[in-house]
Amino acid sequence: MLKPVRNHSWDLEPRDAIALQTELAGQLVFAPPPAEIELVAGVDVSMRRGVARAAVVVMTMPELHEQERVCADAPIAYPYVPGLLTFREAPTILQALERLEHLPDLLMFDGQGYAHPRRMGLASHIGVLLDHPTVGCAKSRLCGTYKEPPRERGAYTHLYDGDEVIGAVVRTRTGVKPVFVSAGHRMTLDAAIELVLACGKGYRLPEPTRWAHRAAAQTGA
Repeated sequence: MLKPVRNHSWDLEPRDAIALQTELAGQLVFAPPPAEIELVAGVDVSMRRGVARAAVVVMTMPELHEQERVCADAPIAYPYVPGLLTFREAPTILQALERLEHLPDLLMFDGQGYAHPRRMGLASHIGVLLDHPTVGCAKSRLCGTYKEPPRERGAYTHLYDGDEVIGAVVRTRTGVKPVFVSAGHRMTLDAAIELVLACGKGYRLPEPTRWAHRAAAQTGA
C-alpha cells in the first residue's frame, strides 16, 4: 500500500494548479534510488466514456515477472488542460496505489517526470506527494529540444529546455522510435535511463509500463 504523505485538493482553477506545480517543483529531490531494487511498478491511465482507469503492475527485478496488478476506476473530474494532465489522472492513480499489497521500490509512469514546462509532470507530482522514487517514461515529447539518438538500443541524447537538461531521449529497441525518460522524485536522470533499459524485453516500452498500459485499456481488468 502506498499513501500520500502530503495531500492537496485536485479541484483547482488552472492558475491555482499551475501555482501548486511551481511550489511542488521546489520540493523535488534528485538522489540515487535504493541500491537494491527488487520490485518496480508500472503505472498508466486510460480515459474512456468519462471514466479514468488507472492500472498498476508490479514486477520483480531483474526477472520482470508480474507480482501483482491492481486497477481503479473513477469519473473524470478535471477538464483537459495541457500541462495539467496530472489533475485528471492522479486521483485515480492514488486510489489504485492504495490497493497494493506489495510495496514497490520504484514507480515507473507512462508519462513525464521532470521533462515538463514547470518540472512537475505526473511522475514528479505523485513522487513528491508519496515521497517515493519515481521515473517518467513517456511515448512523446511534451517540451524541450533534442538531437535524434543513434539507432542502436541503449543509445540516448539529452533533452534540453534552453541550457538545462530535463531528460533523455532513449532508444530502447534498435531502429524503433525512442522514448522520453526523465527523473521523477528521489531519482537521478542517469539512474532513470539505466532502469528503463533494464526493464526492457525487446519492445519499445519497458515491461512495467507496457503491461500497465494493457491493463488500463482492458474492460474489467
